[in-house]
Amino acid sequence: MAAQKKVQKNAPRRKKKRKSRRKRYDMSRVWMALGLLALVLLVIVGVTRHQKNKAVSADSPVTLSEVDENRPELDVELLTVNAYSRPGTALEKVNGIVIHYTANPGATAIANRNYFENLKDTHTTKASSHFVVGLEGEIVQCIPTAEIAYASNDRNSDTISIECCYKNEDGSFEQATYDSVIKLTAWLCAKFGLTSEDVIRHYDVTGKLCPLYYVEHEDAWAQFKKDVDTYLQVYKTGDENG
Repeated sequence: MAAQKKVQKNAPRRKKKRKSRRKRYDMSRVWMALGLLALVLLVIVGVTRHQKNKAVSADSPVTLSEVDENRPELDVELLTVNAYSRPGTALEKVNGIVIHYTANPGATAIANRNYFENLKDTHTTKASSHFVVGLEGEIVQCIPTAEIAYASNDRNSDTISIECCYKNEDGSFEQATYDSVIKLTAWLCAKFGLTSEDVIRHYDVTGKLCPLYYVEHEDAWAQFKKDVDTYLQVYKTGDENG
C-alpha cells in the first residue's frame, strides 16, 4: 500500500519531467528552424547583392556600382506624384530605351519638365518622360527609373523615355544635346543590361513622327545607335579609349 502511494506521489514528478523534456525538445526544434531560416535569408541576400553588382556583361570587368559612379551629370527635378504625369507606378522591367523629341522647338529642358509638372493642375492630358535633355546638353530627370512615365503608349510599362530638346525645324539636335543623349542612353543600357538593339524611337512604337529627324533620316538613326555602341564600350571596359 505504501509502495502504491509512493508511485502515485512520484507520478506527477515524472509527468513534469516529461513535459520539461518535451518543452526543451520543442524549443530546440524552434531554434533549429529559426537558424535554417536565417541561413536561407543570408543566402538570398548574398545572391541578390551579387546580381545587383555583377558585371555589365560576361566579359566586362566593370560592375554596376562603377557604372553608376560614372553616370552623366543629372539635374534631378522629380515631378510630384500625381495622376497626370507621375502616377508612381512601378516599372515591370526595363526592356528598352525610347527616344523622343519635344515637338516644341526652342523650349528648354526645365521648361518641358515644368510643363509635365503643371499637368497635375491643368489636367489637360497625361504626359511625361523620365529624362529631358536640353539645348546645352543639360539632363533633367523628371521620374525615377523604377517608375513608369506617360511617354510611350503601350511600352510605358517596360521602357525608359528620353525627351530631346531642339531648335531646328527639321528636328535635328544641337551637338551638345546629341552628345548628352548618347551618353545618357549608353549609361542606361549599361545599367539595365541592354544593347543598342533595345534603343528605339517613339515612331517604332506608334508610327508617330518622333523624333522627327531620326524618322526622316534612317542613316542618322543608324549612326545614333552606332554612337551608343561606341560609348557603351566605355562602361564595358572602363576605358574612355574603348
